[in-house]
Amino acid sequence: MSVFDNMKDQVSKQVDEHGEQIGDGVDRAGDFVDEKTGGQHADKVDQGQEGLTNALDGLDGQDDDIS
Repeated sequence: MSVFDNMKDQVSKQVDEHGEQIGDGVDRAGDFVDEKTGGQHADKVDQGQEGLTNALDGLDGQDDDIS
């Protein structure tokens, strides 16, 4: 098993165990950026949030961890 496979497995395990908290953190980070930019880039922030949660959620091949 390569180093990257090992890291992916570890991240996937953390996402499985703490998905809701990770999702909340991503939402809070997006809200912070929106606040600091006056909402000028809200559409891009939303795209970034969605992409990040989808990528993390799909690490284990199932979209069931982050809400």
